Amino acid sequence: MSNLHRESMSFREGVDRMVDRATLAAGLDPNTAQIIKASSAVLQVRFPVRVRGGIEVFTGWWSVHSTHRLPAKGGLRFAPHVNQDETEALSALMSYKCALADIPFGGAKGGLMIDPSRYSVDELREITRHFAQELARRGFLDPATNVPAPDMGTSAREMAWIADTYKSLYPEDVNQDACVTGKPVNRGGIPGRTEATGKGVQLALQEYFRHPEEVAKSGLNDGLTGKRIVVQGLGNVGYHAAKFLAEEDQARIVAIIERDGAVINEAGLNVHDVRQYLAEHGGVKGFSGGSYQEHGSKVLEMDCDILIPAALESQIHAENAMHIQARLIAEGANGPVTYEADEILRRRGVVMLPDVWVNAGGVTVSYFEWTRNLSHMRFGRLQRRFDELRGQNYASALEQMTDTEMPSRLRAEIVRGASELDLVRSGLDDTMRAAFADIRDTLKRNPEIQDYRTAAYVIAIRKLAQSYHDLGLVEAVD
Repeated sequence: MSNLHRESMSFREGVDRMVDRATLAAGLDPNTAQIIKASSAVLQVRFPVRVRGGIEVFTGWWSVHSTHRLPAKGGLRFAPHVNQDETEALSALMSYKCALADIPFGGAKGGLMIDPSRYSVDELREITRHFAQELARRGFLDPATNVPAPDMGTSAREMAWIADTYKSLYPEDVNQDACVTGKPVNRGGIPGRTEATGKGVQLALQEYFRHPEEVAKSGLNDGLTGKRIVVQGLGNVGYHAAKFLAEEDQARIVAIIERDGAVINEAGLNVHDVRQYLAEHGGVKGFSGGSYQEHGSKVLEMDCDILIPAALESQIHAENAMHIQARLIAEGANGPVTYEADEILRRRGVVMLPDVWVNAGGVTVSYFEWTRNLSHMRFGRLQRRFDELRGQNYASALEQMTDTEMPSRLRAEIVRGASELDLVRSGLDDTMRAAFADIRDTLKRNPEIQDYRTAAYVIAIRKLAQSYHDLGLVEAVD
C-alpha cells in the first residue's frame, strides 16, 4: 500500500464536500449543512511515558463530531500518520454511518500518533493506559458519553487495557464494561465483534447482488460465485471480508495488496495462507501461492469484477481514478476514495458501494455489545431453551403426523436454539439490508440522484437535521 496521496483538499474537506453535494440533492438549507458539518469538540493531549529508561511524549486526539445522540462512538487508531484532520474526518463519517444504519450514537474518533511495532507489549500497555487516563479525566471516556472501539493498530487487547484503566478510575460505575466496545469475549465483549466489519462487507455485497436491477448498473451478472475480487489491505477488515467471500460465496480472491506489494493468482488465493505468511514475514513478497507485484498501488488498477479497498483512506485518488478497471468498488475502509476521485469515477460510470454503508458492520455490532453491557445479560439467555423446546415439539408433531422419523441432522437443525453469535449475525444482516433498502428507496424517490453515496448521505443528513430540528437548532426538514 502506498502512503496517503496528497490531493488539493484535505480528507476532512473531502468529506464536507460530499455533505454539500448531498445537501443540494436533498434541498436542505445550507445553514443546516453548516451545523451538521461542524465538529462538536476536539481534544488534543500530550503525555509523557517512561520507555526503556527514557521519557517519550505522545500526542493523541479524540474528536466528537456530533452529540445529537449519546454516547459518541468511534474507533481508536494507533498509527504514525494520525493527525487532527484525519480524526475529525473519521468522526464525521461515523456520525453519517450511524445515522444511515439507525444506530443511536453520535460520531467520534480517536487517534494516537504512534508506531505500535516499535514497542513491546508491556510498553504498549503502559502507553495505552496513560492515554485512557488522559481521555477519562477530561470526560472523553465514559459509557454514557464517549465510547471507543478498535481501529487500525488496536484490537480487543487494547480495549481490555482501556476498560481496566477506566474501572480503576471509576470502580463504582456499574456500567463500566460499556466504556469501550470490541473487548475480549471473556471481558465483556460479544461474539462476532472481531470480524464484524469484514462480515458487514460480505453482507453488503450479498444484499447488492440480491437485486438484479442494481447489479446491472455495474455490468455484472447475478451472484458472487466466481466473481474476481481484488482486496487492498489484509488487516482485520480485509482478511475477514476476503475469507467469508471466498469460503461462503465461492468468490475468487485474485489479488491481495499489502504494504510491500501485491500477490496475484487468477485461480484464487488462499486467504488464510496469505494472512499467515504476512504475519510471519511482515509482507507478501515470497508467498508461494501467487505471483508477486512490487508496486501494489498499480494492482488497484487491475481488471476485476469487484475491488475492495480495505486499508487506509485516500487510496483511490485523482491520479489513479481514470485507470481503475473494477466494475464495482465496495469500500471496506473509511474514505478510501477521495472526493475528487469519486467525481471522476461517477462520470466514468463506475459503481461504488459507499463506506458509510459497507463499513457499518463494526459500529453495528459495537452497538449490540454496548447494549449487552448495559443490560448485564447475554443475548438469548431468556429465550434459547424455550426456542429449543418449541422446536422439539414442532419436530415431534411432524413425525407423528407423517408417521415418519425425521433425519437426525434435520431434527437437530429444527431443534437448535439461536446462539448469541447467531443473534448478532442476524442483527447485523438486518441492519445492512435495511440500510440498502433505504438507499434504493431514496434513489427511486429522487431521480436526480444517480449514485449510492449521495443517496446514503442524503439519508444521513436528513436524520441529523431532524434531530437538530427536534432540539430547536434548525428549521423543519421537509
